[in-house]
Amino acid sequence: MKDNVTGSSASVKTMRERDMQKVSATQKIVKICVQVALYLFLGVMALIILFPFYWMLVSSVKTMPEYSQSIPSIIPHEWDFHNYVEVFQNEDLLLGQLFANTLFVGVVSTALSLVITVLSAFAFARLEFKGKNLLFAALLATMMIPGELFTITNFQTVHSFGWMHTFTVLIVPFLVSVFYIYLLKQNFQQVPNELYLAAKVDGTTDLKYLWKVMIPLALPTLISITILKMMGSWNSYMWPRLVANDDAHRLITNGLRTAFTSADGVTDVPLQMAAVAVVSAPLFLVFVFLRKYIMKGVSRSGIKG
Repeated sequence: MKDNVTGSSASVKTMRERDMQKVSATQKIVKICVQVALYLFLGVMALIILFPFYWMLVSSVKTMPEYSQSIPSIIPHEWDFHNYVEVFQNEDLLLGQLFANTLFVGVVSTALSLVITVLSAFAFARLEFKGKNLLFAALLATMMIPGELFTITNFQTVHSFGWMHTFTVLIVPFLVSVFYIYLLKQNFQQVPNELYLAAKVDGTTDLKYLWKVMIPLALPTLISITILKMMGSWNSYMWPRLVANDDAHRLITNGLRTAFTSADGVTDVPLQMAAVAVVSAPLFLVFVFLRKYIMKGVSRSGIKG
C-alpha cells in the first residue's frame, strides 16, 4: 500500500514537472515571438524615418536629367558629386553669409535664452513670493496654445516697433521658452533645499549659490537646452521668411528654399538636396556626439527625489 502511494506521488510530481516544462517552453516561445515582432516593428519604423534622409543623399548625387525621369531610381545610375562643389560656388546662394547670419542668431538667442531660463527656473524652484504657483500655472497653460496663433500678433508688434529686417526681430520674440523653464525647474527641485538654507545661513547670495551649486548640478540639462535651442534657431523657417527675408538678414533655411530656382520656375533639385545635406551635417554631428547629454538632461529633469 505504501509503495502504491509513493509511486502515485512520484507520478504526480513527474506530471507537474512536465507541465511546468511545457509552460516554460510556451513562455519562451511567446517571448521570442514578441521580441521578433517588436524588433520588426522598430525596423520598419526606422526605415520609414530614415528613407527621407536616404533620398536626400541619393538625390544630391544625381544629375538633373536622371532626377527628372518619370520613374525615379533608388540608386543613381551615375554618381555626380559636382553638386557639392557647386553649392559652395553658387553666387546666388552665398552660403558663407547664410551660415554667418544663422550662427550669429543662434548663438546670441541661445545665450540670452539660457540666462532668462536659468533665472526664471531658479526663482520658481527656490524663491518664495506671492502668486508663484499661480504664475507658474499660467505659464504652463500657455504651452497648450499653438505657437502659430501668435504669428499675426507678433508680426504686428515687431512691425510697430520698427524691427522688420533686423537681427533683433529674429532673436527677441523667442527668448522665453516655458518648456525649458519647466525642464530646468524640475532639475533644480531635485537639489536638497537644505543646501540652499545652509548657504543662506553662511551669507551666500542667491546668485552666488546659483552659480556655484545649482548650475554645476544641472549642467546636463543646461547642455540639453543649449543644443535644442541652437537646433531650433538653425531650423527656423516661417518666422524669418516673414520678417527678415532680405539678403543681409536671410537665414540658411530661407536661402536654400529660393537659391536654386531659375527664372522660368524650374528648381535644380539635386543641387538643392546637396545644399540641404551640407547644412544638415552640423546638426547631425551635434546629435551623434552629444545625444547622451540630451537624454541625460531630459531624464534627470523627469525624476524627482
